[in-house]
Amino acid sequence: MADILLEVCVEDAAGLGAALRGGAGRIELCSALGLGGLTPSPGLMQAAQNAGRPVMVMIRPRAGDFIWSSEDLRQMRGDIAAARAAGLAGVVLGASRPDGRLDEWLLSTLIAEAEGMDLTLHRCFDLTPDKSAALETAVQLGFSRILTSGGAKTAWEGAETLARLMQQAGPRITILPGSGISPATLPALAHLPLREVHASCSMAERAAEAIAAFGFGPAERRVTSESAVRALVSALAGL
Repeated sequence: MADILLEVCVEDAAGLGAALRGGAGRIELCSALGLGGLTPSPGLMQAAQNAGRPVMVMIRPRAGDFIWSSEDLRQMRGDIAAARAAGLAGVVLGASRPDGRLDEWLLSTLIAEAEGMDLTLHRCFDLTPDKSAALETAVQLGFSRILTSGGAKTAWEGAETLARLMQQAGPRITILPGSGISPATLPALAHLPLREVHASCSMAERAAEAIAAFGFGPAERRVTSESAVRALVSALAGL
């Protein structure tokens, strides 16, 4: 099997450094990974300018669903412009209709803003009622890849759906498995024609009691682990 690229999602400068030192092949830059990932600050985008690896910027203005208002759209277009100004490789996008189908018009508007940048369709794809049709829509819109768990809570639980999507996609678009991937769960995906995988490679870290007590953050958060990145890179090389 050819080398499998590991994309690591990070939410701060320390996580970015840990992912790079650990050997990540690509970065997904976010904030608030505990909420599934939101748009990072312009300062964090600038910090990633010299990463030496492609950096994809999450464009998601708030937590919750992926049905965007005109105000959300205006903000997202500005965030794409910030990612472009920082010289980063691409953006991670998604938009849903109320019935869960992809919002082609809104995605087309965002993609026009991101012209010339690399494009990942995020896990709003996992909410679509017809993933085969959604894959074809993603191809037509010009996405490079789809980040998906196969519609399950984790990628290893959605492995059979991932296999069907990869077969349908062929060389036209990359299926990027994500959610719950670690050296321990990787064997459940070993039968797939993997090109890339996505993971947080994180570990739990307890916060000081006062932080949680004052509402400044949760009692526990997950932080990017350099050793976890190294371990997953090694496990992927062994497939």
